[in-house]
Amino acid sequence: MPEGPSILILKELAHKFIGQTVIAANGNAKIEMEKLPGLIFEEYRIFGKQTYLVMQKHVIRIHLLMFGSYSIDEQTKPDRQLRLHLKFENGDLYFYSCSVKLVESTVLKEIDWNADVLSDAWKPLKARKKLKVQPHMMVCDALLDQNIFSGVGNIIKNEVLFRIGVHPESLIGKLPPKKMSALIFEARNYSFDFLRWKKDYVLKKHWLVHTKKICPQCGNPLTKSHTGLSNRRSFFCEKDQKLYS
Repeated sequence: MPEGPSILILKELAHKFIGQTVIAANGNAKIEMEKLPGLIFEEYRIFGKQTYLVMQKHVIRIHLLMFGSYSIDEQTKPDRQLRLHLKFENGDLYFYSCSVKLVESTVLKEIDWNADVLSDAWKPLKARKKLKVQPHMMVCDALLDQNIFSGVGNIIKNEVLFRIGVHPESLIGKLPPKKMSALIFEARNYSFDFLRWKKDYVLKKHWLVHTKKICPQCGNPLTKSHTGLSNRRSFFCEKDQKLYS
C-alpha cells in the first residue's frame, strides 16, 4: 500500500494540472463521469494516503488501496485496471486499481488536517492527546491509525519502532514520556526521510528492519510476526526493542 510520502510525490507531479479544465474523463470507476468534463481542477489536496481532486463543487476522492498506482501523460496499465483517466489540455492523469468516489466538497471540512504527518498543519500535541486516551492500544496499531498518524504505513511503522527501540506490541499507556515523545517525533521525521529517499530511488537501501532478517544493531535474527488488531507484518528485534506492557 502506498504510504503518505508516495502520495505527496504524486501531488507534486500532478501540480501542472492545477487551473486546467477537464476536457474528458473515462475509466471503469462507478462514478458519474459525465459531470467532470468542463470542470476546472482547482486544488489537489492530500490527507495521508488519500487524494482529493477539488473541482469546484465536486471533489474526487482517490485511495490507492493495496495495489493502486498512477501515471501521468501515458497510460501504463490495461483498460481493465483503469479506474479514472482525466484529460487536460496540457496532459493526462491516470489512476489504476484504486478506489474512486465523487463526494461533496463539505467532506473536506470534516477532515482533521492536523493529523497528517507530512503536512504543515501537523500538531504533535494533538497526536499525544489522542494517544493518551487509548492506553491499551498497541504502538503498532497506534502508528497505523490514520486518525492519529495520517500517512504512516507499515514500512514507516516498522522503521520508526526500530529507531526508537520499542517493541511493536508495547502498550501506549506503558510508554515512558520520553518514548512517547520519540514515537510522535519519529513518525513525522522518518516520513520525511522516506520522502527524500523515495525521490532519489534509494528507499529500500535505507530499510533497517522492514523485510530484513538480521538486526543491523546486534546481529541477532529479527522476528517477523503479524501484530496488533491491524494484523500487519512487523519486523523487529527482541533484544534491541523493549516491550512495554
